[in-house]
Amino acid sequence: MASTSISGHLALVGLMGTGKSSVGRILAERMGRELIDTDDLVQGVTGRSIGELFAGEGEAAFRRYELDSLHRSLTRTEPVVVATGGGVVLTPDARLALGRDATVVWLRADPGMLAQRLDGDRRRPLLSGHDPLATLRDLHDHRAPLYAEVADVVVDIGHRSADEVADEVLGVLGWQP
Repeated sequence: MASTSISGHLALVGLMGTGKSSVGRILAERMGRELIDTDDLVQGVTGRSIGELFAGEGEAAFRRYELDSLHRSLTRTEPVVVATGGGVVLTPDARLALGRDATVVWLRADPGMLAQRLDGDRRRPLLSGHDPLATLRDLHDHRAPLYAEVADVVVDIGHRSADEVADEVLGVLGWQP
């Protein structure tokens, strides 16, 4: 794990629905940094939504685009806040880059709470056509050790707002503007 100093890049990891993009926006604003959302980068490069990429090229192709976006984010000169996709930790090269080039915060949440939060969200390819709760439990069971591997800090989001989660992240990291 990297040190918890956040003079460099700050990356948020966690399951879909944990608020990585929302918390990331708040952190970037408070820290005076740019927010880079790897899903947005992938969509910008490919001109397709994540769902379209999954349907047209498959998850493996999406993961390659995602890894490229992560590398481009973490090689920036100025420190940034990076909101990653939920599965970024599945790629060994991504885990290596995160551990080497960023302070990583795992936004952790109970799969049951996430299923409620994501109920009816049709933008999530891994949840379409499946039992969302069972899928989220499976994803959590598989990914939790990988998130733990890269995380410098773990923040349980509970039922808190993005502002409250951002407050805790900054507090735990000892961020002083």
